[in-house]
Amino acid sequence: LITFHDHALMAMSLISLLVLYALFSTLTTKLTNTNITDAQEMEIIWTILPAIILVLIAFPSLRILYLTDEVNNPSFTIKSIGHQWYWTYEYTDYGGLIFNSYMLPPLFLNPGDLRLLEVDNRVVLPIEAPVRMMITSQDVLHSWTIPTLGLKTDAVPGRLNQTVFTATRPGVYYGQCSEICGANHSFMPIVAELIPLKIFEMGPVFTL
Repeated sequence: LITFHDHALMAMSLISLLVLYALFSTLTTKLTNTNITDAQEMEIIWTILPAIILVLIAFPSLRILYLTDEVNNPSFTIKSIGHQWYWTYEYTDYGGLIFNSYMLPPLFLNPGDLRLLEVDNRVVLPIEAPVRMMITSQDVLHSWTIPTLGLKTDAVPGRLNQTVFTATRPGVYYGQCSEICGANHSFMPIVAELIPLKIFEMGPVFTL
């Protein structure tokens, strides 16, 4: 992803510089050939050249799109089910541990908690290990989204979507349902607490 970002940024930079140079030349140079009405060679060049640039950007993009959809031997699988308006998490690899995650009302917040983003039960995930999230919904369309982790997967009734990620830094990451799912759409937050793998393997999820 980083390599493709640099590749696309370089193409955009070259195009921008070329356009700026053409604009600068047009504004500062006296045009001597103002009566030219036909330039087939130039039209062919400025039609084919952008097409080639788009192809050079499209093929790496499609390759990365398919690579990010692949799931190669994840260490853990956690299922997330969207409801109106809360989330249910199932740790299938830990004896079928299931719990609900509701938003904390303002009266139950502790100093330092984020209003409308804190939940009663956080989903605890390990770092430095590939985690597969299986995401679905029981009623309407939802979306399991944590922007700081780069995660956004729709929860569709009757369909099981999946996403895989590997976090590198511990901490608490906040997100929300980013699908308009009803009256309390903005009140079903997602809180992921990422902890070191060794601590996670000791069974911290059972203390929720």
